[in-house]
Amino acid sequence: MTQDPQGFDQEPEVPDADAANPDTGAEAQAPDDRGDVPPSGDAAAPSAAQPQAQDLADVALTAQLDQARSALTERTQDVQRLQAEFQNYRRRVERDRIAVKELAIANLLTELLPVLDDIGRARDHGELVGGFKQVAESLEVVAAKMGLAQFGKEGEPFDPTIHEALMHSYSPDVTETTCVQILQPGYRIGERTIRPARVGVAEPQPGKPAEQEESVAEKDDGGGPDEG
Repeated sequence: MTQDPQGFDQEPEVPDADAANPDTGAEAQAPDDRGDVPPSGDAAAPSAAQPQAQDLADVALTAQLDQARSALTERTQDVQRLQAEFQNYRRRVERDRIAVKELAIANLLTELLPVLDDIGRARDHGELVGGFKQVAESLEVVAAKMGLAQFGKEGEPFDPTIHEALMHSYSPDVTETTCVQILQPGYRIGERTIRPARVGVAEPQPGKPAEQEESVAEKDDGGGPDEG
C-alpha cells in the first residue's frame, strides 16, 4: 500500500510579479518622483530674474541720485544769486545813503555861504574883533569839519570849470589867461564844487610877441655893422 508523499497536495507558490522584476517597481515609482521635481527650465528662471530686478533697482536709485544732485545744484545757484543780489543791494543802499548825506550837507553849507562871505569881508576891513571874531572862527571851523574848502587865489591860471570871470582885461605881465583879482572865493566839498570862484582875469596883451620879435630882429641887424 502506497502513501502519497507528504506535501504533494499543497499548491506551488507563485512568485510576486513585482518581486520577480524589481525594475518594474522602480519604473512605476519614477513618474511619481519626477512629478515632484520641477523642470530644469523652470528652475533656472528665478535665478535669471533676480539679476534683472537688481539692475532695475540700481537704475532707479541712480536716477533718483542724479535728480537729487540736479536739485541741489539748482538750489545752490539760487542761494548764490540771492547772495549776490543782497550784496549789490547793500552797496546800492550805502551809496545812496552817502549821496543823500552829501547832498544835505551841501544844501546846508550853500545857505551859509553868504554868512561866510560877510565874515571874509569883515576880516579884510579889520572889523573881525571881540566876540564876533570868536563866533565867526567857530563857524568856519565847523564848516571845515563838514568838508567845506575855499579856493581861488590871485595869480593862478583861469579854469572855466571852477572860475567865473566877471572882469576881463589885458596885461603885459601874464603869458596866459590868469586870475588877477578874486571878487568872491569859491567853495567845494570834496571834489564837488558848490560855488565857482568869481574872479577878474587878464589875458596877454595883443601884439606883444610880434613887437618883441621885431625888436630882437632890429638889434640883430644893427649889431652887424658895428662889429664890422
